[in-house]
Formats: sequence, structure tokens, C-alpha cells
Amino acid sequence: MAVTRRAVHIGAGKIGRGFVGQFLVASGYDLTFVDVDERVVSALNEAGRFVVHEVGEMPVEHEVHGFRALNSKTDRARVVQAIADADVVTTAVGARTLPLVAPLIAEGLAARPLDRGDVTIVACENAFNATDSLHASIRRAPILEDRDIAAVFANCAIDRIVPDQSGVLGQSGGLDVVLEPFYEWVIERTPFAGTGSEHPVIDGVTWVDDLQPFVERKLYTVNTAHGAAAYHGWVRGIRLIREALQDPDVRAEVDGVLAETTALLVAKHGFDPEDHARYVAANLTRIANPLLPDTTRRVGRNPLRKLGRRERFIGPAAQLAERGLPVDHLIGAVRVALEFDDQDDPESIELHALLRSGATAHALTEILTGLMEGHPLFPAVRDVVAGVLETQPAQA
Repeated sequence: MAVTRRAVHIGAGKIGRGFVGQFLVASGYDLTFVDVDERVVSALNEAGRFVVHEVGEMPVEHEVHGFRALNSKTDRARVVQAIADADVVTTAVGARTLPLVAPLIAEGLAARPLDRGDVTIVACENAFNATDSLHASIRRAPILEDRDIAAVFANCAIDRIVPDQSGVLGQSGGLDVVLEPFYEWVIERTPFAGTGSEHPVIDGVTWVDDLQPFVERKLYTVNTAHGAAAYHGWVRGIRLIREALQDPDVRAEVDGVLAETTALLVAKHGFDPEDHARYVAANLTRIANPLLPDTTRRVGRNPLRKLGRRERFIGPAAQLAERGLPVDHLIGAVRVALEFDDQDDPESIELHALLRSGATAHALTEILTGLMEGHPLFPAVRDVVAGVLETQPAQA
């Protein structure tokens, strides 16, 4: 008799349904989606299915069914039990939301018998070592104080472009997801060493011993190029990412940041230059996909996070500066990111409030980027911040 494998995925948004959830169902897991949006939960349970549309030269449709959905606000006890019974727990809620879901997972782990075997927990977020952050938050939960838990926490890197879904209704009450054919889901296997547990079998996952080269390759290629195209396009009044990449000035800036990050990745991780050049070219084709009408507004959102110390611009630029290598185009991307001004984006509003606060360029450089004064990149970023401040009216 076949053993039922169970998975819980927290966050039933586009990535949750169209990427992680689809792959878990395809791998044979009995899947429970968990979300706080009752509309999504009800729609999933009522429809019992949705379709993932891969758009490109050879479009493919994947029907996803064989799942249930629970609301963690109104049905917490059943969610806790689902986590306690699961073989795999994944999230796609946004890195900043992980501390909010940690107590829920902690309750599930507390209810899990130790002889049940280890549950694999993977935070599928667009952030560095997100699972480690989730693990730390879970361990702070009072319910787990001085308590052993049967869990293995593994970091991952995910890569799939899911554009704005406006107008996507499909046949499943708005649940269908449109995305690109390309994907990458890489999970570290080293946390399983010495646990007596083997990593789970999940279709589409690549298991590696060292995750950092893959995390940085994706972040410093895909996200850096995407962000540079968005911010340089935005300041020029260009609406679509693909149109931004068709603009000669924007394309030159994007090519420039990729030349700089390529220099870092090849030097640091030993990627073969020709293989990496093909990776870069393939990813430029991806983000310019005419069937994925992504906008500079959507990609540019959350500029405070994207200006962070480990993020797509400051992260590689800092390491290049430490090696004495050029960072001119990455610094240029920081400049236009500071000029991103979308009044519908809370982080953009917060960014411009900081820029109008009267704080010095020195202080703002530390606040916005996490760079300290003694770092070799600090002077260049401070000068960019100072230049942007000259264009900002002071608060009354």
C-alpha cells in the first residue's frame, strides 16, 4: 500500500499556486494550501483546480488539482494539525512576513510526535537564507522553549518570473497563473547530513551542497538586470520592461551592470565565463519576453528592500569595491532606484520621506544601504545620495 506524502504550503499567491504548489502536486504530495485571504481559500476549495499557463514559443498548460485550502485565521487548529502531519512545509509569503507565520509553524512542530520523523521546511522567498531567518523566528516561539523538534530546515533559491496577472481569469475563478516556462528551484542538501533523514523527492528541484553560488548567480544576474531595467526605464517614463530593454540607453546600463556582476561571479565562484555568458543572454531573453507584459512599476516596487546591503545592487557592488573592480553601472542603478517614486508603493513613499527628512547624505547612506563609513564603496554611494538630495524639497 502506497504511503501518502503530505505537504503544506503557506501563501497561496501566484508563486505559491503557480510554482511551488504546482510542483508539490506533480510530485504526488497531498497538498494543503494555507492563506489568510478567505476569498482565495474559498475559491481554491470551490474550484478544486486551477491552470498554470506557461507562455512562450511553445505554450503549455498544467492543470493542478488534488489539494485543499485552509484559512490560518479562522481554522488555525486544522492548519496546526496539517503541519504536524506534513512531510514538507514550504512558504511563499514574502521575506518580511516570515516572522508572522513562524508561530503557526511552531505550533505545528510542537504538536508533531518526535517519532513521526523529520519534516522538511523550506522558505521559498526572494531573499538570502530565508529559511534560516524563518528557523530563527520559529525557535523564538515560547511553545518550543527547551523542546526538541523533528524538522530539517533547508535554504533554497527560486527563480521564475510571474508578471502582473491583471485580466487573468481563466476557467478557475481567477486562480489561474500565467508565467514563463523557465524555472530554477535549488535547495541545499547539507542540513540533512547526520539527521538520519533523506531529502524529500520533489519534481523540478536541484539539490546542491553549496547554495551560495546559485543564490548569488540568480540574484546578481536576474534580479540585478530586472531591477536596473525597471529603474532606468521608470525615470525615462517607459512603462514595460521589454520596452525599457529596447531603449539603447537603458540597454547599455543593463549590459553594464551585468558586465560588473559577471566579473564578480566568475572571480568569486569560478563560473566558466562562456557558460555564464550564455546564462546572462538567456536571462535577458527571459525578462524581455513579449508574452510577459511586466511593468517597470511592478518590478520597481519595494525599493528600500532592493537597496539593502545584501541585495542586487549594493551586494555585488560592495564585493567588487573590496576587490578594486569597477562599479560605475551598479552605482548608476542605485541612483535611479533612489528616484523611483510610486505613490501606490509604501516603500517608495517611505524612501522619499527619508530623502526629504533633512538627514545628511552620510546618515542616509548608512540607513538605506547598511554600508558603514569605512567600506570602500561608501564614498561613491554617499555621493549619489547627496546628488539625489539636491533634487528633494525639504519637509516643512
